[in-house]
Amino acid sequence: MNITILGAGAYALGLALRFNKNKNKIIIWSAVKSEIDTLTKTRMNEKALKGVKMPNNFIYTENIEKALDGSDIVVIAVATKFLSSVCDTIKPYVKDKHIIIASKGIEQETYNFASNIIKGKLKTKKLATISGPSFAKDMATDSLIGLSLATTNNKTKEMVIKALSSDTLKIRPTKDFLGVELCGTMKNVIAVAAGMLDGMKANESTKAMFLTESINDTRKLIKKLGGNEKTIMSYAGFGDILLTCTSTSSRNYSYGKLIGSNAPKDELDEYLSNNTVEGVYTLESIYGLIKSKKVKMPFIDFVYDVVFNYRSSSEILTFLNEKE
Repeated sequence: MNITILGAGAYALGLALRFNKNKNKIIIWSAVKSEIDTLTKTRMNEKALKGVKMPNNFIYTENIEKALDGSDIVVIAVATKFLSSVCDTIKPYVKDKHIIIASKGIEQETYNFASNIIKGKLKTKKLATISGPSFAKDMATDSLIGLSLATTNNKTKEMVIKALSSDTLKIRPTKDFLGVELCGTMKNVIAVAAGMLDGMKANESTKAMFLTESINDTRKLIKKLGGNEKTIMSYAGFGDILLTCTSTSSRNYSYGKLIGSNAPKDELDEYLSNNTVEGVYTLESIYGLIKSKKVKMPFIDFVYDVVFNYRSSSEILTFLNEKE
């Protein structure tokens, strides 16, 4: 099959390598000229995926029409804040193509999940979203991983499984778009708070208590927003939360650790300027979403106050003990 990857960041490249394993033809598009130039010359994006060289059969382009010509599956792997504009760019060229969303998060202005943005912009029913515990470096090294695939289109499901699943990549399908996307959103915020506990030198028992509370809160939120609460036990739910919230390889976790260790503001600002910390962008979005839906979520309120209103992160222990 012909696979077009929109985006040239770490996860986009990791997915490209997994599709390539099944002998699909890969085209990678980016609006960032320097990324395409570097990949064309060196077959690497050292900033995104250090030390990993792409196969010599990959094609790189800034031309969206060329990128989408003849494509069977389009993988959207750009940051959520760019998703709406990318949809506007690709709209003339994606009629009848199957689309996979690899972007995570909620649009700040509308509080829409990625699937809602794409459905509204592209009017497509051939849509899926993929999520699960899978650092880009592990994708790139062909480690065994599991992913959740949310779609209500059987043909899309069959095509994605055929193109992507392998002896080192297991896919479990579901129809719960909302649950999968909400888990993919919440895990970045939870990771920031988990990092705070690490920065405070909290013990393993306290961290386990926190993760249990966070997973249960996410389950309740999925149900309140109309999703399937069982999704919390999927690769997209428990699996991704466990991975992202226990590893210093997570930028969200590392940022939270700086907060928990009382790093000065200039150090926090420098980290944000040099790293993409999805949890900070997502925190604003999920905070706005729960307020607009009039849903009580004290955990989100607390993390929001710490990150944006300079509440002391040390209060997280009291918060955990006193929350309902």
